[in-house]
Amino acid sequence: MAFRCQRDSYARECSTVVVACRPAELPAEAGEDTKAARRGFRVVLEDTLLFPEGGGQPDDRGTIDDIPVLRVTRRGAEADHFTATPLAPGSRVRVCVDWERRFDHMQQHSGVLLGRRDQACASNAGHLGNSCWMNERMRQHLITAVAEHLFGLKTTSWELGRLRSMIELDSPSVTTEQAAAIEQSVNEKIRARLPVSVRELSPDDPEVEQVRGRGLPDDHAGPVRVVTIEGVDANMCCGTHVSNLSDLQVIKILGTEKGKKNKTNLLFLAGQRVLKWVEQSHASEKALTALLKCGAEDHVQAVTKLQSSAKLLQKNNLNLLRDLAVHVARSLRASPDWGGVVALHRKDGDSEFMNIIANEVGAEDTLLFLTVGDEKGAGLFLLAGPPDAVETLGPRVAEVLEGKGAGKKGRFQGKATKMSRRTEARALLQDHAGSQGSED
Repeated sequence: MAFRCQRDSYARECSTVVVACRPAELPAEAGEDTKAARRGFRVVLEDTLLFPEGGGQPDDRGTIDDIPVLRVTRRGAEADHFTATPLAPGSRVRVCVDWERRFDHMQQHSGVLLGRRDQACASNAGHLGNSCWMNERMRQHLITAVAEHLFGLKTTSWELGRLRSMIELDSPSVTTEQAAAIEQSVNEKIRARLPVSVRELSPDDPEVEQVRGRGLPDDHAGPVRVVTIEGVDANMCCGTHVSNLSDLQVIKILGTEKGKKNKTNLLFLAGQRVLKWVEQSHASEKALTALLKCGAEDHVQAVTKLQSSAKLLQKNNLNLLRDLAVHVARSLRASPDWGGVVALHRKDGDSEFMNIIANEVGAEDTLLFLTVGDEKGAGLFLLAGPPDAVETLGPRVAEVLEGKGAGKKGRFQGKATKMSRRTEARALLQDHAGSQGSED
């Protein structure tokens, strides 16, 4: 028997019974630190409205008697609902689905997933995850069915992302014209309001052979769930889908990017994601219009002009900074205070600025301590002088400034987080210079 979420993907709440509730650890999600696991409870229900992750589709979110469900995963013939609060076995509860998340997944999934005669997914709840496997050609629903029909582009994998979705096509490239033709065709089918139906077939039904490729997995049990887009696609899938293509609203192909070896990723949005994208794009366009003082059609030209001006200013500033560094170096060298330890700090400057000064003064017998950056925050430092002294003192200066650095041949430089401790670092250098002078 399929879960309630598979029998009626549009249902938003249902009543069911708690079968079991055991202490458990909520596993970390993909990309999370494994230490992010949290303790809670694993709840098993007699039936569920919440789809467990499987077949490339993320799991649903929702509540059980107003208790948030943090994850839903498949385990054998059951769906595990992870909660932070226990539920009493035998109690009747009301399950509510996060409809915005569910409908988004339905739109993205129906827009891309499932392959004609290339993939099988069992409807049996006990084999929800294992039966949603991938073979060479993977799944194709609306976009991928059209891509193969128009250009012979086969889908090898797909990803339902948080912001956008992607299908991987078995081709080293996809032209702009091909992407535009695919987008036009899928939207024509959406406007045609083609129905999407779900049937359950016995594994030994001859019709199964017409929609599956390599056969069902070894651990499959129960009926096979077949999802059909009228006149477009018929294949097996365990996921939640719309009942009519008109519910997809619209599909927008954003473009392509280089995929894995000899593959191309096709990026797309479906349904509400397209509307959100348009809203965000319009807001950005309005903001740029106000900043650039020109219409949207002139934004690119205006930004290009600003970039050219910024590069020229940056070049001029760099030349001035270099000239200033040479001037500072000569002033330091000519100062009556030259010798022993010479320190200089500037709020403006960079590593090149400090290195020009060090090169100009040629501090063979003097410890030159240069710093740039926020006087009380982070910045850069450079220590130049006798190689043996710099090798010894450089790491100690970095430690005082709570930073890191490296050096060789009489020069040590790095980044510091506590420029406010420059006085302590200078005192360290002066103590060393004083002790060397005493020895001499």
